[in-house]
Amino acid sequence: MERIQIGDLSLEMLTVGAGPPLLFLHGGDYFAQHREFFDRLGRHWQVVVPRHPGFGNSERPGAFRTIHDLAYLYLDLLEQLKFGKVIVVGASFGGWVALEMGVRCCGAIDRLVLIDSLGVKFGGREERDIADIYALSSDELLRRSFFDPLRVAPEYVRLSDDELNEIARDRQATALYGWRPFMHDPGLRQWLHRVRVPTLVIWGENDGIVTPDYGRKLCRSLPDARLETVGQAGHYPQIERPNEVADAIERFARAEVL
Repeated sequence: MERIQIGDLSLEMLTVGAGPPLLFLHGGDYFAQHREFFDRLGRHWQVVVPRHPGFGNSERPGAFRTIHDLAYLYLDLLEQLKFGKVIVVGASFGGWVALEMGVRCCGAIDRLVLIDSLGVKFGGREERDIADIYALSSDELLRRSFFDPLRVAPEYVRLSDDELNEIARDRQATALYGWRPFMHDPGLRQWLHRVRVPTLVIWGENDGIVTPDYGRKLCRSLPDARLETVGQAGHYPQIERPNEVADAIERFARAEVL
């Protein structure tokens, strides 16, 4: 991990591969599990992965408390790096950040990929669109998150103290940004028409956190989007099926029209 300075803020950042730039915005899940996916993307792109403020070893100023702060930060990052047009990929919580970026400014975004994204409220006040991950038992959370938890779920007892501290910081920061209202921005849905770039919505067929039906609704709400589901995958298809997800992104990047 290297560090990058954005204004007064210092973030951890991982860079993998070479080629056209691709910005990946991660979720609140165990970050180290993405390495195979990043390496796979790195065959075709320079994959840039900042650690959100408050996550891992990235500092979080006291003023950074909302998802909007993250969206503006990463728009500043793209401006600072002078990549030109980039592919932005956001997963889960990171997909929410990507959507918030898209409704504000798509000038630096060539294409958008949303993997089991959060952030939008489609149902009524008493309907739960997104599972309350803080109310679930650890076993139930794993069952909802992964198609095959025994194969891919982290073995926390084998992790070092430093790794466990990073995971705790990630969970704390996710709650800070997404607790109230829970994992969505009440005003975001009405502005989704502003995401005027080709968008690929990727969804795990077995996602128990945000179901494929949520993914279909999100896809229909965007001006230029298509949905691709991934079999035998839960909320983190990029972890369970890294090759399938990377292949879908590569096909999308090559397509001239959706």
